Amino acid sequence: MNNKILYTITIFSENTVGLLNQVTIIFTRRGVNIETLSVSPSAIEGIHKFTITAFSDRETIVKIVKQIDKRIDIVKAYFNTDEDLVYQEIAMYKISTQKLLSLGSIEDIVRRYNARILDMTEVWVVLEKTGHYQETQALFNELKNKTGVLQFIRSGRIAITKSKVEERLGDMLAEMEGKLGVKN
Repeated sequence: MNNKILYTITIFSENTVGLLNQVTIIFTRRGVNIETLSVSPSAIEGIHKFTITAFSDRETIVKIVKQIDKRIDIVKAYFNTDEDLVYQEIAMYKISTQKLLSLGSIEDIVRRYNARILDMTEVWVVLEKTGHYQETQALFNELKNKTGVLQFIRSGRIAITKSKVEERLGDMLAEMEGKLGVKN
């Protein structure tokens, strides 16, 4: 069975220097390419959240997550498919003001794609679009074909699970702190 699908790997960890390198090496050794990566503080004080997407088969992703979860600086690692998540990306597009105005109504594109104008000068316009990959890519494709795109950037996926994993993780950490007598 070699069905590769997109998995979202979520890792909760301490904010430790070099941890990102250690995590990416695990993917490299298994021959799995990271598609997107986003890291930020989580809702749990002192804990950071990594959100990584990668195409893989289930067996390989299970092995990767188990190996990540064994690291001492990792609080918890798990994986999900899209059905288990609420997720988004953000994209920014810099385009020529003159070319955009030549299309007629800027408002039409902004409304149709539910985009926002972040900045506008006589030379260029910066648009922002939040959504799933297909939505941000559709706007990119239209702008590229009709006006050209001067610059483009898309964030990695950010995701929240539909289950209560993070809440249970917070309860588990609070319980551990209580047992150890540690105070925030």
